[in-house]
Amino acid sequence: MRRIPKYNSEHSLYEQIARYLQLQYPNVIYRFDIAADLKLTPGQAAKHKRLHPERGYPDLFIAKPKEIKVKTALEGGYSLVETKPLGGLYVEIKKDGEKLTKKDGSWRTPHIAEQAEMLEKLRQAGYKAEFGVGYESTVKIIRDYLGSNHVMQRSWTCK
Repeated sequence: MRRIPKYNSEHSLYEQIARYLQLQYPNVIYRFDIAADLKLTPGQAAKHKRLHPERGYPDLFIAKPKEIKVKTALEGGYSLVETKPLGGLYVEIKKDGEKLTKKDGSWRTPHIAEQAEMLEKLRQAGYKAEFGVGYESTVKIIRDYLGSNHVMQRSWTCK
């Protein structure tokens, strides 16, 4: 198995996740929102704020609709199974080991609270939306959503 190098910033983590998607799911359309990492001029920042008035937009969107089964328990031991469409997957990516909540269960920072609120809005709008903390956690979220029908890793030997 290929060793995954350690990353020292969220941006290099994005690059590793992008590489994973390119290798394992080459036909999946995805996009990273890297605007938060950009150093904008005051004019560009004002324009960006006008175009994107809400804060907390997730780092990664995978444009792959999916249907899931939702089971609801009913009285008398019966259950109702419904199919629910999801419009795609949003992931707010955090560096490995980053804590999202305090000991009392509240969000660790106001920014993380904004991100959690945005993820909930996206869930209510019909998307799968999660926090991914570190490479392994984020890849598991992606794999759970997209399934295991991905490209097998191959070893190539050059002569």
